[in-house]
Amino acid sequence: MDHYIDIQLLPDPEFPATLLMNALFAKLHRGLVALGSGNIGVSFPEVEDSPHGLGQKLRLHGSQSELERLTRLSWQQGMADHLRQQAIRPVPETRSFRTVRRVQAKSNPERLRRRLMKRKGYDEKQALAAIPDSTAERLNLPYIMLSSQSTGQKFPLFIEHGPLRDTPTSGTFSSYGLSTEATVPWF
Repeated sequence: MDHYIDIQLLPDPEFPATLLMNALFAKLHRGLVALGSGNIGVSFPEVEDSPHGLGQKLRLHGSQSELERLTRLSWQQGMADHLRQQAIRPVPETRSFRTVRRVQAKSNPERLRRRLMKRKGYDEKQALAAIPDSTAERLNLPYIMLSSQSTGQKFPLFIEHGPLRDTPTSGTFSSYGLSTEATVPWF
């Protein structure tokens, strides 16, 4: 995690920033899947300044060689008019690190009941008693709206920036550039 790339969304009168970030992140996800390394993390430097969203800047973290490999994939093709991408730069001297991870809400009790019925052999009444509608979780976290490539269904990808830490932790990143254990430099 010694290099980074900042990608800034440009204001657009036709498209809100959240829609552009959703599109950018979906393209990034496909690029990270194609890269297949698990060595690139993401963060959203403006998240704390944005009351309900992730802000208008996406930061990619990794080694210079991994970031160059990703850039060669031209994963952001079709979005050139909507963003400004900086060159790969070394991470400035920093003393702060944090995890950026996905948080999955248990927001669909019906799906959880079907799963319980399938796994434990419960009937509908038993499953409803075990998982009432009131168990639905609502997360107060920023998110990206994505569409599943396999089912076409839209879903929110909730993203949490963990607490600041003094030391980095190594690990791998998902195809979303997120990790429960690996940290990215925070600056």
